[in-house]
Amino acid sequence: MNVLVTGGSGFLGLEICRRLSARGAVVSSLNRRPSTALERLGVHQHLGDLADAGAVSRAVAGCDAVVHNAALAGVSGPPRPYWTTNVLGTRHVIEQCRAHGVRTLLYTSTASVVFRPGGLEGVAEGLPPVPCHLAAYPATKARAEALVLTAHGPELATVSLRPHIIWGPGDPHFVPALARAVRAGRLLMPGDGGNLIDTTHVRTAAHAHLLALDRLRQSPGTGGRAYFIGQDDPRPLREITRHFLRAAGVEARWCAVPPRLAGVGAAAAEVFLRAARSPRTHALSRFLVAELLHPHWFDLTAARRDLGFEPPVGFDAGVAELDRLAPALPPDSEETPCQTPTTPSVPS
Repeated sequence: MNVLVTGGSGFLGLEICRRLSARGAVVSSLNRRPSTALERLGVHQHLGDLADAGAVSRAVAGCDAVVHNAALAGVSGPPRPYWTTNVLGTRHVIEQCRAHGVRTLLYTSTASVVFRPGGLEGVAEGLPPVPCHLAAYPATKARAEALVLTAHGPELATVSLRPHIIWGPGDPHFVPALARAVRAGRLLMPGDGGNLIDTTHVRTAAHAHLLALDRLRQSPGTGGRAYFIGQDDPRPLREITRHFLRAAGVEARWCAVPPRLAGVGAAAAEVFLRAARSPRTHALSRFLVAELLHPHWFDLTAARRDLGFEPPVGFDAGVAELDRLAPALPPDSEETPCQTPTTPSVPS
């Protein structure tokens, strides 16, 4: 089987390429820059951008299946770059799959496409679409997912997977962002961190992609659906944060910022960044504050039933792996309360 993975040089994309290569598939990747990791795997690299229909066409040509994993991710920033990569890029992938007779398209979506203030607790895929998203990232990913699922038919079978907060060894996103947020041994976070959140180990996410790819090729008529993917082990955000910071070699006290204050700070930050025409995709935002304040975990029954999905690595086992790789830290000490600020902080 010849499989193209868009964004194969990324965190999840590389793990998908690794697993496909290990079972004998001929794997290629569309990425913007050369990757030594992909070169070591023997993955053929097409260098180009999703916004370039010609580059997408050259990458898709000759493939039996496409795993469309590339995206612009973030919690803030102007809509246009997200639209160009996530929506226009997905249109190009669908069009070129049809043009080159590709029969199988697997899309990497995100659980954030259905996130709403107030959170999500044990929800299934039948949840109605969100009428208005808090940021361009979930809005454009939702639009792209809709394009992929609408494209499902006899000539092109499609499925969308919705992993949530992907982590694991080598995570270049979530853990480093937490570490950067620590200031003088303090981590200022909205609320007390008691909200339950499910996450997805990178091997769990890649495993689900291979299951879905196989299922779609064996039974094309089962496509046209989206599936939540996760560890099925929701934990308090405060606990998750503590584990991930230790993996980065950082000890920090959780300092609870009053939710209303955090919301005001996020709104002010968005106004400031919009006025400055800032392209930053990981700045303080209302979307970020809402995700940090509210629960989000999901019913994985559909993935189990239709894909045969079970997480191949548990949360505790994944954390233990991170701990083995983490820099040495002193034993846990009793946490003392933090003094929270009285005025919101706007990022520069």
